[in-house]
Amino acid sequence: MLDAYRKEFWLNLEVSGSATFKKLDTYLRSIWLECCDHLSQFSADGGLSRKVGMSRKIGDVFEYGAKLTHIYDFGTSSETLVKPIAIREGKPTTKHPMALLARNLLPEDPCIECGQPATHVCIECVDLEGVWGSLCDEHTQTHTHRNYGDPVTLVNSPRLGMCGYDGPATPPY
Repeated sequence: MLDAYRKEFWLNLEVSGSATFKKLDTYLRSIWLECCDHLSQFSADGGLSRKVGMSRKIGDVFEYGAKLTHIYDFGTSSETLVKPIAIREGKPTTKHPMALLARNLLPEDPCIECGQPATHVCIECVDLEGVWGSLCDEHTQTHTHRNYGDPVTLVNSPRLGMCGYDGPATPPY
């Protein structure tokens, strides 16, 4: 899995071939995307025209090396590129339909005020000023933008700063 626009966000999952795309959608929502219960879909070859049904089995679609796009939220969209790395035979690594094998580290952002490592982002800076408003702990306390609420904690998700997303960006199991 790779975010379509911010390549520093990626996931490597082991997914059972018998799992459905609905299960994968639920997993992606839990670890990366869910904010407001938006609609989503998987599509072949990018775009929206070749929709892949949520009840389809993952092994049936990826058997031929398909590459898919997962779109979450058709207003403030998040797009994830989904492609198989390999297909293996053998015992699953978990009792769950999928397991997180590896993922990116949280990208480091400097504070827009002092350059120190950021811990928060000001959504008002993002929406109104077009600036990724990264703030360290100290400047989070003194930052003057409060019309959109307090700055949100940085979490390891490409959805951060979109719609109502504020995490948790942790695997569901």
